[in-house]
Amino acid sequence: MTLRLFDSATRQVSDFVPLVAGEVGIYLCGATVQAPPHIGHMRSSVAFDVLVRWLRRTGHRVTLVRNVTDIDDKILAKAADAGEQWWAWAAINERAFTAAYDVLGVLPPSYEPRATGHIPGMVELMERLVERGHAYALDSGDVYFDVASFAEYGALTNQRVEDMVPAPDSAPAGDDKRDERDFALWKAPKAGEPETASWDTPFGRGRPGWHLECSAMALRYLGESFDIHGGGLDLRFPHHENEQAQSRAAGYGFARHWLHNGWVTQSGAKMSKSLGNGLLVTTVLANVRPAVLRYAMTAVQYRSMLEWTDATLAEAETTWDRLAGFVERAVEKVGAADDDEVAKVELPAEFVAAMDDDLNVPAALAVVFEHLRAGNSALAAGDLDGARSAMVVLRAMLDVLGLDPGSVQWRSKGADERYASALEAVVAAELEARAAARAARDFATSDAIRDRLAAAGIVVEDSPTGARWSLATP
Repeated sequence: MTLRLFDSATRQVSDFVPLVAGEVGIYLCGATVQAPPHIGHMRSSVAFDVLVRWLRRTGHRVTLVRNVTDIDDKILAKAADAGEQWWAWAAINERAFTAAYDVLGVLPPSYEPRATGHIPGMVELMERLVERGHAYALDSGDVYFDVASFAEYGALTNQRVEDMVPAPDSAPAGDDKRDERDFALWKAPKAGEPETASWDTPFGRGRPGWHLECSAMALRYLGESFDIHGGGLDLRFPHHENEQAQSRAAGYGFARHWLHNGWVTQSGAKMSKSLGNGLLVTTVLANVRPAVLRYAMTAVQYRSMLEWTDATLAEAETTWDRLAGFVERAVEKVGAADDDEVAKVELPAEFVAAMDDDLNVPAALAVVFEHLRAGNSALAAGDLDGARSAMVVLRAMLDVLGLDPGSVQWRSKGADERYASALEAVVAAELEARAAARAARDFATSDAIRDRLAAAGIVVEDSPTGARWSLATP
């Protein structure tokens, strides 16, 4: 079966055929680093991480470009409020986003360009648009895209120009701005803005408009045409509509497919700081393991809204413990599978079909749970070959979702193998001493060892085959 994806432009599910066989270029709108990330921001990065992993698993060479918008009105305003230089404020929050990506197991992009590093490319694109009659400069130094000059404007979101509502930050018509729907390619400095937040251009000193940044960076790293442009559903208009218009008006093919992920919602409302319902990643992770948060964000199909309630993480935690617990028990019995084996094992046909069906993760997880049940049954029956086979295939399927419990990222005893080995040895010695005490019916010593381990955050579970241990849930 061929991978089929829902194209937001055509509003249809269709076969995905890359421009170049075996290679896929993806541009993903990344963070505007005005503040630390909340889990709504992470929804997009996790959703497209699953796409990248699936494409690579199926033999594609993927080039992923995820930009950083490090200059805009909100960054300038919030930096001023905090008494920081705007570039320092952007850097602080960019590091917070990077940390969030890393802790949630999001693979690094091929390139992560910052807007401020690509001003020359933006100027070239503006000049091209002006020359072709699709943009105009004002005496103030502002440069606008002329919406009326481009007949295809509105094609991405299926809107007529006369029905469109101008973006909230759009300046009204007047002072030679031709139409209130015309959007800024370049913004002249405003009173009170720092000198460092503007650059010299043939049109005057200023800074880029948001939409221009992405078109210039996509062109730089992916060429005139590329396979997929992705981002959150809220970016379709005006951001992505404007990107497509200016790129195609400049004569470039731009994105051939558009993918948009659903929001994280609370009581049906999009999660955002402006609504006061943002949950910072750092706040959530103070009370839950990163793998649990990753599972909660991955388990729904990428186009679906993820309604965030008190039960969301509780359900994810229960499920994650079942998955990770099986892998740990299987490893105790049959030994660990190396990453190469996990990467090469054949995936179940039902799982492949689900992933090829517009990344239908819920259907794919149903196959995962079938193998989880089979693996647990094999362990209970002493069928070690069956348990090992189920464990390897289960790990491979979860690896596609960025959730392999046996990976270094999620291994419950820690990612640093030196500390893991040391902890394993110390706990093993304690459990051996406890087993000896129990055999001698010295239950006072046995209980003291168990209490000592509990105080150190080690949970001991007795079973017919001996004691197992795990780290206590934070």
